[in-house]
Amino acid sequence: MEKHDIRIRIATEDDAEALLAVYAPYVIKTAITFEYEVPTLEEFRGRIRHTLQKYPYLVAERDGTILGYAYVGPFHERAAYDWAVETSIYVEENLRRCGVGGKLNRALETVCGAMGILNMEACIGVPEVEDEYLTRNSENYHAHIGYRLVGEFYKCGYKFGRWYNMVWMEKMIGEHQDRMDMPTWFPELSGVQTLLDNL
Repeated sequence: MEKHDIRIRIATEDDAEALLAVYAPYVIKTAITFEYEVPTLEEFRGRIRHTLQKYPYLVAERDGTILGYAYVGPFHERAAYDWAVETSIYVEENLRRCGVGGKLNRALETVCGAMGILNMEACIGVPEVEDEYLTRNSENYHAHIGYRLVGEFYKCGYKFGRWYNMVWMEKMIGEHQDRMDMPTWFPELSGVQTLLDNL
């Protein structure tokens, strides 16, 4: 797959069914997400709607077919954390390692940087011993794209009758100053699609 064939755009609630089809195998087959049950379509629509009230929710597509999606949410609800976000990226299960995730990540960083976000935080499930449900691929990928390991929590997630660890990884994408302007929340950010089209 050629990376220039992949288009990134802002998600809408109408994408929910296609995005849920991307997400469901991660719930059913893996411990990449610690969610047990596949959300309903209406619940998933609500998640998209809620995220877009403040943060970017993006999809990758080629010729109108959705290949994956990415979004950020608050790292923590308290006001002092407004410059930090938690990231999530999901790619259609047969398209991993094809450049989709990388393009989504660049898009998230670009948009978040334009908003004034400084810290990208990733919460990643990891096994103590790799198994059929979970490897350390995501941790290794995040390290490859510039995230650093902040800490590891042990046996804090239980799925498929097994205990899994969780790591936090972090990437700084802006300059921390003594006096900071508040971020511009996503709905107020202008020229987003132009930013995405120029990636």
